Amino acid sequence: MENSEKTEVVLLACGSFNPITNMHLRLFELAKDYMNGTGKYEVIKGIISPVGDAYKKKGLISAHHRVIMAELATKNSKWLEVDTWESLQQDWIETATVLRHHQEKLEASSCDQQQDSLVLERPGRKRKWAEQRQDFSQKKSLEQTKTKGVPKVKLLCGADLLESFGVPNLWKGEDIAKIVGDYGLICITRAGNDAQKFIYESDVLWKHQNNIHLVNEWITNDISSTKIRRALRRGQSIRYLVPDLVQEYIEKHSLYNSESEERNVGVILAPLQRKTAEADT
Repeated sequence: MENSEKTEVVLLACGSFNPITNMHLRLFELAKDYMNGTGKYEVIKGIISPVGDAYKKKGLISAHHRVIMAELATKNSKWLEVDTWESLQQDWIETATVLRHHQEKLEASSCDQQQDSLVLERPGRKRKWAEQRQDFSQKKSLEQTKTKGVPKVKLLCGADLLESFGVPNLWKGEDIAKIVGDYGLICITRAGNDAQKFIYESDVLWKHQNNIHLVNEWITNDISSTKIRRALRRGQSIRYLVPDLVQEYIEKHSLYNSESEERNVGVILAPLQRKTAEADT
């Protein structure tokens, strides 16, 4: 299939990145290899979007530090970037809203490119006709931009996020439908994982199963941010588990310790807070 016929895809990963690890970066590489390997898609960019402080997760350090670490981790990447929009919001933002933000941003960018590429006709007797033709071309270009020409944002995640859809009150039903229906999931799983079974047991996920891509991680990697923080609290090395620049930044600012792990202890997670508030109104 020619590149012009492939759907361009932007991978978006939302999460705490507390801290970002080599495993987070591997997820992008695995997803890119899989999507490009289908022959139907071309991954053009990966976006890391750290959650804001208002998420109130236990042990979540300042978004300022988490963003900088993510930027250090992707410093030498040619296709990964860090976006700060979500992290800068005063209130916690649903994942579906973050997806919509980035899709609309891509659509606006494509429209601008289409308009910039329009050739202005020379002035003269045919100016009026040329302006009419330009208006027609502009409308046609914008219509094309809204369909095939705009890259599609898809949510990149691990199997744990997929299974979290089943946690009571953590996700809105309509948000799950939007995520898998309007955008799509690329879920990295391990051999023997029950992701397929989870999809089977969910009516919403089953309905949109063609928009959920399960990618097997054959070279398993059990690195997690939780284990990184635990090692740091115990004074153990995290070298080769996170990018070197991230390790240096953590050590320089003494980011993770017993005190930081107690942050937000006893505070209800933002999605559950919102659900409780809605139930009380």
